[in-house]
Amino acid sequence: MENCRETGTKIEDTGLGYTLSLIQGKYKMVILYWLSEYQVIRYNELKRIVGSISHKTLSLHLKELEADGLIHRKEFPQIPPKVEYRLTEKGASLIPIMDQMCEWGEQNR
Repeated sequence: MENCRETGTKIEDTGLGYTLSLIQGKYKMVILYWLSEYQVIRYNELKRIVGSISHKTLSLHLKELEADGLIHRKEFPQIPPKVEYRLTEKGASLIPIMDQMCEWGEQNR
């Protein structure tokens, strides 16, 4: 963590900055949380459990998470279309960090 606090280093040039760039946004961590809970989830189910998220925002966040290699999207060739999402190994590696954030929140709220 030393280089994350090194004087003169821009945060975006650190590991912390990279991590924040992947999970920034109001819903990305929520999406990752639900994917860790359900393992595999379909688009409409995810939209329902996230709640107040718009179709546009959910679609955008899912595309960004997929492009960053945190989730995997599987589309089935059928009508109506069926799409499932799951965490990749890289995405799953963020879950212990989220668990630590949860513990910190429980201890400090």
